[in-house]
Amino acid sequence: MFPDLTSDDIFRIETKRLWLRWPRVADAAAITGFASEASTAKMTAAIPHPYPAGEAERFIFQARADNATGRGLVLAITQKRADHPLIGLIGATVAGSHDLEIGYLIAPQANGKGYATEAVKSLVSSLFSLTSVQRILANVRTVNPASHRVLEKSGFAYVDSGLDYLPARGGLHPCDRFELDRKSWLKQQPGRSMPPMHHQMQDRRDAQQAVLHPPVES
Repeated sequence: MFPDLTSDDIFRIETKRLWLRWPRVADAAAITGFASEASTAKMTAAIPHPYPAGEAERFIFQARADNATGRGLVLAITQKRADHPLIGLIGATVAGSHDLEIGYLIAPQANGKGYATEAVKSLVSSLFSLTSVQRILANVRTVNPASHRVLEKSGFAYVDSGLDYLPARGGLHPCDRFELDRKSWLKQQPGRSMPPMHHQMQDRRDAQQAVLHPPVES
C-alpha cells in the first residue's frame, strides 16, 4: 500500500508550521515526556500508563522498522523553529485491501493551536496523492471531543459509534468512527496541487533513469 518513497528516512512532509518526519532515537525523551502523562495516554488505544522505561525507544525502533518495510507510516510532528521541537506523532496503518487508518497524538502543551488539524490534513493529502487508498478511517474515544473536531475540520464524516477494543486501556470502550473516501476528499480540494514532498519522488525517478540510461560521452 505504501510507496517506496515513504520507506526511506529522508521522507518528510512540510506544512505551513510543521515538519512531519520519521521518528529518531533522539526523540525518545520528548515522546516519553508527553506519552507518560495520564491525560494523554487515556485517549489512545496503545500507549500504556504508567509508561514503562524504554518504551519510547521500543516504539521508535518499531516505527522505523514498519516504515522501512511498508507495514505502516509513523511520523514525528515537529515545529518549524530553530530547535525543531517534537510536539506529537501521527501515523497510518493498513486497515483493508483499499483502506488505511490514521491515528495522531499532540503533546498537551501544544493543544488548542491547530497543529493536529494541520498535520492530519497534510498526511491525508499525501496518502491520497501517493497511494491507491480509497478510504481513510479514524476511531476516537467518545470522551475526546477535541479529536472529533480535528477529524471534522479535516473533512472526515462521522459513521457510527460502538465498542472498540483498546489494548492499553483494557477491554472495550465506546468509540466514534469516522471516514474520508477519495471521492469526498477530491471534492474538498479547491485546486489540487502537487504535495510538498512530491519532488522527492521525481528526484528518485530521475536518479533511477540515470542509472539505467547513463549519458553517452562524446
